[in-house]
Amino acid sequence: MVDNVVEFGGESAHVGAPEGAARRHDGGSPLVGRMAELAVLDSVIERLGHGAPPVVDITGAAGIGKSRLMAEFCRRARRRGVTVLRGRAAEYERHLPFHPFADAFADLVERPPHDESHLDAVPRILGGRGDGSVPAATDRFGLHRSVAGLLAQLGRAGGLVVALDDVHWADPASLEFLDHLVRHPVSGPVVLVVARRDRQTPTALSAVLAREADTGAVLRIGLAPLAEQDCVEGLAPDLPRARAAQLYAAGEGNPLYFLSLLHAHREDAARRRASSSSRGSVFPFTSGPASASVENGIGELPSGLGALLLNELDPLSPSQRRTLEAIAVLGDHAVLPVIGRATGRTDAELDDDLTNLERRDLVRRAAGGRMVLRHPVIRALVHESTAARRRVEIHRAAAAELARTGAPAVEQARHVERSVATWDPQAYAVLRQAAEETASSAPTSCAHWLRAALRILPDAVERGAERRVLMLRRARALGVAGGLQESRDLLHKVISTAGPDEADVRTSAVVLCALTERHLGRYPEAIALLRRELSRQPEPSPAQRVSIGLELSSSAPHNTPYPQMREHVARTLADARAVGNEPGEAGALAVAAFGEAYEGGMARASTYAAQAAGLLDGLPDDDLTALCEPLGRLGWAEAFLGRFTDAERHADRGLGIARRTGQVYLLPLLLLCKAHVRIQTCRLPSACELADEAEDIARGIGSGELLAFVLANKAQVRIAASAPGDQEALGAAEEAVASMGPSDNWRASMAWCMLGYAALTGGDPHRARDALLRAGGDDLRGLQPSMRPLLSELLVTAALATGDVDAATAWAERAHDEAERLGLPVQRASAMRSAAQLALHGGAPARAATLLAEAAAECARAGAVFWEARSLLLAAPAMTAAGFEARGAAMWEQGRRLAVGGGAGLLLGLAEMTRPPVPVAPPSTVPPWLASLTVREREVAELVAEGLTNQAIATRLYLSPRTVETHLSRVFRKTDVATRAGLAALMARS
Repeated sequence: MVDNVVEFGGESAHVGAPEGAARRHDGGSPLVGRMAELAVLDSVIERLGHGAPPVVDITGAAGIGKSRLMAEFCRRARRRGVTVLRGRAAEYERHLPFHPFADAFADLVERPPHDESHLDAVPRILGGRGDGSVPAATDRFGLHRSVAGLLAQLGRAGGLVVALDDVHWADPASLEFLDHLVRHPVSGPVVLVVARRDRQTPTALSAVLAREADTGAVLRIGLAPLAEQDCVEGLAPDLPRARAAQLYAAGEGNPLYFLSLLHAHREDAARRRASSSSRGSVFPFTSGPASASVENGIGELPSGLGALLLNELDPLSPSQRRTLEAIAVLGDHAVLPVIGRATGRTDAELDDDLTNLERRDLVRRAAGGRMVLRHPVIRALVHESTAARRRVEIHRAAAAELARTGAPAVEQARHVERSVATWDPQAYAVLRQAAEETASSAPTSCAHWLRAALRILPDAVERGAERRVLMLRRARALGVAGGLQESRDLLHKVISTAGPDEADVRTSAVVLCALTERHLGRYPEAIALLRRELSRQPEPSPAQRVSIGLELSSSAPHNTPYPQMREHVARTLADARAVGNEPGEAGALAVAAFGEAYEGGMARASTYAAQAAGLLDGLPDDDLTALCEPLGRLGWAEAFLGRFTDAERHADRGLGIARRTGQVYLLPLLLLCKAHVRIQTCRLPSACELADEAEDIARGIGSGELLAFVLANKAQVRIAASAPGDQEALGAAEEAVASMGPSDNWRASMAWCMLGYAALTGGDPHRARDALLRAGGDDLRGLQPSMRPLLSELLVTAALATGDVDAATAWAERAHDEAERLGLPVQRASAMRSAAQLALHGGAPARAATLLAEAAAECARAGAVFWEARSLLLAAPAMTAAGFEARGAAMWEQGRRLAVGGGAGLLLGLAEMTRPPVPVAPPSTVPPWLASLTVREREVAELVAEGLTNQAIATRLYLSPRTVETHLSRVFRKTDVATRAGLAALMARS
């Protein structure tokens, strides 16, 4: 929001500010020191949108001047016409979702964007409209993209600075969004500035900021203590130099500490003058024991600072102290009606208290009628020094006032949880509603509110079923927020305590727990749990067996070979058909289609896929809520079968349902299916966007195995989209391999395959061969059959690059055999390209050209545009070498056109390597007289030779007859002929 705290010399200017200091119109004071840092920040503004880093990271200890430097940067940006949105995280509001962003976006109420439809598309919590709710259907990763789009739009109108202070206290939803903005900077003239205490920053945010600083995307400014000259001359010019130097040494160069010491010194001097006493400390350098316990609660404060700041509170009256405590505890809700309710003061009494607190610069007025303490450190000290019982009373009063005014449940919940310790139906309802409002956009907050609700729910037998429902909801929220282990432990508790009449809750917990085990890479545990559930007594109902069977089948092929799961899939299919469960039947058919396609049984896969699609396409979305994963598996099966349109259609439908129902953990499977299709059909820019979104989600969920699979697919996309040897593609593949560790399942083999692919395009055939063989073994039997022809083609390329012709021949033969067994056009084309490489190596360009032309035709029939373009670009030089220059040039032009249209950087690099040579023009045999004619004269002569009259020529060439006569007379003169017949004969001979 607009600056509501203006600091001085790195921190707050208060009673200790020097006499006569220049004041600005905004109430601030001149910045002291930091000239080098300001010069760097000025360059950021100057280069905004033209090479400036998209993120600035300001770090330093408490009180060192981060906020003051940020305020000065924002002021200078505004002066240049840049839009500035400024927000601050708060220590005691860490479960209010997107708190610093909501604070920053409050400015949009007064300065809305040009197109308000963009603002309306962003949930109200980020629109700064005072409503803390988020629509339940909002996907938090879609929310990130929507807000980033709004930032980009705001930036187009002269640039944008988003400045977020104290992000070490940011709520989990904000931290996740910050991670997104750092890894995917907003396009255009937009800069994100964060200020934080390094040692208190969550590890994940520190890591991403450090990683991007290495790439140059983040500009880091670490604030050291102020220089003595800056501190003394800028903050205490009226003080004797020796005394000021003592203050500086005691304050260790920390501006906040120096100003506090200065204030204490002047207060002490004033008291001595008033009492005419020469006794007493000149200034307190050390804190007493009473303040030490307070300091321990607020982290990185210099020794003694807490005591100095608390000394400022000594002159306050009891009522003023109570008002100050209420403001510290209430935070964002410190508005007059709530403060009055919390203190029991009348409006007049409260106004008198606030006037005195403002006069002492302990409290300031902020936007929206809020009262804030001068500095977060002051707030922390006052908050921690307030008696626990008093804090409870303030929170209880705030909850009552917010309930009276109809505030959103999330706003009420913060105060409810801190003021209610026993059963309270109204408080319980508020906490559950707050969890509902944050389930999709801020699952960590959702889990927090559910834990608070469980805390006050009576632990009685009659409440047991209700408690387990809440525990199941909390486990789901924890799972999608990245707390997989905690989610698993909670689900085990639900399973072990569920009664016989809670079969549906138990089944839901078992299925969710198995899914969580899968994300943790614990496939044996997941399978054992599901098998035990199927064999328990009393036996699960058919509907429950279908749900369990679908989850059990999902372990293939990640960890269990599909042939070992065929029996379970068949039993699940039979159970679904026996009770007329069409969604369950469709789900089992989809799983069967995927399993058979993975194993290379393309005929069976085709049959199952057609049956599954027939059922799924006829069912309404509400019936498919539990089938998002089978929809994804059907999409992958169709992609393996080369049915790209159907695959993308089913992936899209699954994405829509998963987003609406909050099944975030299934989005990567569906997004990557769609990205895979777009690689094959050569739509690489959108494939990159899909892979990036899948990566965001995988990192948010916290599953190492899922992240490895996502990164492997991202590497495949980046390889195709980028120039040969792209380091981002190689880096993604290397991280995927590292994330998988020693695993050897499907996802691990994918990671190694993409590492080999990236290494080969980067010019390292030895590493490529080793990675590919690590993925599939010496015979590639460890890989799914549909991938073997392509990977054999890569091994052919690697073998020829290292001079191993025998190995290349063997891999080409294996590619042919695998492709014939599959009977799929894209795989046959891959085998043809392998054979063509050998033909070229053996000096048979005509054979190679024929094979590559057939490969291009196969891919074209299948709609695999990427591979069609690759085949054409490889065919072009072979055609030229075989003597068919014109056809080679035409194939190259077509291949390059497809590559350009699809954004395929890898193929554009190939196009440069295979560009046809520029033909050398033959010696001219044109007669001199013909060469002397202009273009128009030659056109007229040719038409005369065709027997056209002057009128007909004029009509043909859109000329007047007189102009034609003029051109013709010049032709007669230059050719030395006098008749039309002579000209016709001369043209014929030429």
